[in-house]
Amino acid sequence: MKSRPGGGRLATYAAVASGGFRRYATYRLATAAGVFTNSVFGCIICFTYLALWQERPDIGGWDAQDAVTFVWIGQSLLMTVALFGGGFSDELADRIRTGDIAVDLGRPVDLQGWRYAEDLGRSAFHLLGRGVAPTLVGALLFSLAWPANPLTWLAFLGSVTLAVTVSFAIRYLIGLGAFWVLDVRGFVVVIGFVQLFCSGMVLPLVVFPAGLETALRLLPFAALIQVPAEVLLEKSTGWGLLAALGSQLGWAVVLLGAGRALTRHATRRLVVQGG
Repeated sequence: MKSRPGGGRLATYAAVASGGFRRYATYRLATAAGVFTNSVFGCIICFTYLALWQERPDIGGWDAQDAVTFVWIGQSLLMTVALFGGGFSDELADRIRTGDIAVDLGRPVDLQGWRYAEDLGRSAFHLLGRGVAPTLVGALLFSLAWPANPLTWLAFLGSVTLAVTVSFAIRYLIGLGAFWVLDVRGFVVVIGFVQLFCSGMVLPLVVFPAGLETALRLLPFAALIQVPAEVLLEKSTGWGLLAALGSQLGWAVVLLGAGRALTRHATRRLVVQGG
């Protein structure tokens, strides 16, 4: 009895995701160093936030406990959503530049799907390896605001998955830029800076003036840190939760669709010597 092609593809993507997880799990010393760095910076940012909230209590409807919790959520998601870029997008750009992308395109799997599965494995490792430990450190040193509803954790995991998807879609587009430019590192630096500011990683978006906050929430970058954090802090509930998740899903669909369209356009003009 023949197996279904769809089931075979799912098994392939699952194997790729598992491989991505194992690949990053081998860097144990780097992971330990990253946990230490996240913990130190988390403490520094917490004390900064506490000073700010002492001067201006209840900024944007948040109290100091919300702000401190936001810090550790951000630290746990920093590598999970690859806020500084890099990862597979650097490798993708290198393979395009060297022509090795022809091998990838010759595989019986979708290029975008392959890279997405790989990135899901990477993000799963970082959520566990670089996310849980710093958060535990934060919980020991500060009073954090945990969800009152256990189901909020499921909503948070769903929001994080969408955040990873949006991040992947952005980095995939950057990697594809190598079809047109010799070096995409400039794009990586610019997007990394923009994401730090616009995602809420530097400061929660509720701190900004209303007009600027609204504008930043319309961009895809808020889906990376701000939205998942608000889900876990239960700032988004009921219809607000559906709207928050819907905004992430909308950007994921738009950006993934753009990546698929750009892949088709780029591969039509791809010329590989000898074939």
